[in-house]
Amino acid sequence: MLDTTDKNKFISFDEIGDNHISTSTDTPLREDAFELDDDTKVKLIAKQFKEIMLILGLDLSDGSLKGTPMRVAKMYVKEVFGGLNPKNKPVITLFENNYKYDEVVMIKDITFYTMCEHHFIPFFGKAHVAYIPKDKVAGLSKVNRLVQFFARRPQVQERLTMQIAREISVQFHTEDVAVAIEATHLCVAARGVEDTTSSTITTNFLGKFAEDAYKLQFLSSLNPA
Repeated sequence: MLDTTDKNKFISFDEIGDNHISTSTDTPLREDAFELDDDTKVKLIAKQFKEIMLILGLDLSDGSLKGTPMRVAKMYVKEVFGGLNPKNKPVITLFENNYKYDEVVMIKDITFYTMCEHHFIPFFGKAHVAYIPKDKVAGLSKVNRLVQFFARRPQVQERLTMQIAREISVQFHTEDVAVAIEATHLCVAARGVEDTTSSTITTNFLGKFAEDAYKLQFLSSLNPA
């Protein structure tokens, strides 16, 4: 239950409107977020989504629609919001950096799909990640898996960018990390201003990548001449 007596804990929709408010680099989760098992969540979401469809005036006796509440519920819990549950975080196995490689490692054009937490419609695009190894290295696919993990939850692009950079830093044992994301937001393209051509770019630079030389190397690699 929300405590509406403390204005620092509660902001009404009238105050927020369509503004986007950032609250934390961590995804906002209740303490009891995982007390229900996935199957129970699917059943409850299907029931509630059925009510939404009925309120919209849809005829759920139609063969095309009657299975939709369960399909949506399974998709939410098992797929597009699977990154909410920490048990689904990829296991990162590190190896000794026997080559003593200490230059930039970059993985470009990692495709991702996620859901805008303000309207629950998708935004999608490509993530670019670079890091400088220390004593340990990881398989390149682990970067892709971490991007996908953090994308599979309600997101804002700024938070997604920072979460990926922070996790790469922690898991790969390096403070030198750069992340850039370019995405198309359907909350911009399919509603509101209905701009279908614009994209949004966000970056996060940690360690050496905050220095101009490394930042320029990273950004230049994204748009080679």
